[in-house]
Amino acid sequence: MKINISGLMSMISEYDKQINALSFKIKNEVYSVSIQELNGTVNVIDENKENFTRDMTELEDKIFKLTQLKTILYKKNNSFHLSDGRTIQSAIVDNSNLSFLENNYDYILNFRSTKTRCTEVNNSYFECKNINFDTEEIRKKLEDIKDKIQQTDLEISKLNSQIFEINI
Repeated sequence: MKINISGLMSMISEYDKQINALSFKIKNEVYSVSIQELNGTVNVIDENKENFTRDMTELEDKIFKLTQLKTILYKKNNSFHLSDGRTIQSAIVDNSNLSFLENNYDYILNFRSTKTRCTEVNNSYFECKNINFDTEEIRKKLEDIKDKIQQTDLEISKLNSQIFEINI
């Protein structure tokens, strides 16, 4: 089958959804329900053994295939290289860490120096809180990070569109 990394990730996502649905379904099929009257008569209300066995086999098969697909994705993410030599996998990790830093920079840029007047019984004063960083320097770093993330995402998306053959 010919596919690209984006298509492979879509297949993995679909298998994840199917596995979650099957898992939920199996949890409802664990028991077969019957009613036993005092005279010993048994009436089966809900027989789930066949459904449980069938769905459990299907779940095992889907998990096996999902493992194969994720292995292929992992190998491809470690075999395709960006222009700077990083693999897709390492670039994803880098972008994740840069995004964390970006969020922190965004957060601290919302702080401002403050001066608050405090009055006590026989004393008044100002409590001054001054930020400990250069906002322009942080803004520049933030823009650099956004550019790096954007460039890396663009290169990753180009690599994700490369077609390759898989056998599952």
